[in-house]
Amino acid sequence: MHGLVNRAIQRFVVDSYGNAQWAAVARNADLGFVEFEAMWTYEESLTPRVLAAVCDVLDRPYDELMEDIGTYLVSHPNLEALRRLLRFGGVNFLDFLHSLDDLPDRARLAVADLILPRIELREHNPHQFSLNCEGDIPGCGHLFTGVLRAMADDYGALVFLEHQGVEEGVETVAIALLEADFAEGRGFELGVSV
Repeated sequence: MHGLVNRAIQRFVVDSYGNAQWAAVARNADLGFVEFEAMWTYEESLTPRVLAAVCDVLDRPYDELMEDIGTYLVSHPNLEALRRLLRFGGVNFLDFLHSLDDLPDRARLAVADLILPRIELREHNPHQFSLNCEGDIPGCGHLFTGVLRAMADDYGALVFLEHQGVEEGVETVAIALLEADFAEGRGFELGVSV
């Protein structure tokens, strides 16, 4: 598993709960170290072990943890670069939704060996969608539920999201776009002014 994935889990725990909790996770997962290196590759079995340790240490259900990590990835100030990458998907939430199929390719432009879950957006009508997610780590649908919730807030859209379960390894998230311009979204500019 790419170190960026493991490092994101580490940063979520440290930023949300503190260094002591992360140290407990590292011990519980029997890592043998405390810091993940973002650009290293780790054995595949390590990430699920770390996630299980986070659930144990924080006494959190797995699905809720994954959704919280997804929200963190978009909303925490330390990860503004990821938010910017996602905002390049469009000027509003609907554009963003339609850009999701291209997200894994856009991510590989930034980090060539990063493999994201396979995602496919299906449009049922102009306001009803479903996002199918299939990844190496269970719970990627819950993670994307958190990402979608945070991005809807970022764009100022009112959406209803529901994880609809897993079928043959594919997790489905139902998306109902209730109002595209519900509130003022967070500011975003393509370039940085000097």
